[in-house]
Amino acid sequence: KDVQKEREPHVCLSKEEVKEKIQSYNSSVTDKLKMTLNANGIYTGFIKVQMELCRPITVQSSQSQGRCAHSNNETAFYLPDGCVNTLHISSNNTVREVIEALLKKFFVADNPAKFALYKRCHKEDQVYTCKLSDRERPLYLRLVAGPRTEMLSFVLREHETGEVMWEAFSIPELQNFLRILDKEENDQLQILKNRYADYRDKLEEALRGVLKPG
Repeated sequence: KDVQKEREPHVCLSKEEVKEKIQSYNSSVTDKLKMTLNANGIYTGFIKVQMELCRPITVQSSQSQGRCAHSNNETAFYLPDGCVNTLHISSNNTVREVIEALLKKFFVADNPAKFALYKRCHKEDQVYTCKLSDRERPLYLRLVAGPRTEMLSFVLREHETGEVMWEAFSIPELQNFLRILDKEENDQLQILKNRYADYRDKLEEALRGVLKPG
């Protein structure tokens, strides 16, 4: 269930409160991805982000897996479903910085403004997904929620269709997307043609059996 609700207020924690929460967090960690509190009060840790991208991304690499179309030194391809990436960030890093770091890690050339980071959480036996604002700090949310991803997880998506910033796309990107769509359309058309040809063969075979003398 996707919902747009007011973001939860960021509570200013004292250094002692942060220390206690980090100790509690680390005692519950099962994957060794613990948080560290520095002397200056800034803490660092890890977050996992699931990639749920419906549209192709453009990478600056000539070797990419999956369906692809080439344009100069860039490649547009679909990221595999369910891909999860782990980032090491600090409590000062914002949502916008996390998105930029994710794209850099994947060598994605697309404009970061095309993407949004969501938080997914379970409440009252339902799953809620809420888009985070650019200024929110994911590591703080992770610390407050604890290490259990079923309580809170992060998801990277494109902006909704009505929110797409088309001016952020370059002409080569749009041309790549059109080529991919043309290929998918032709593939689907061929599948339909093959399916109906198979049906036609079976009907003709059945008719021959019915009309056969004797």
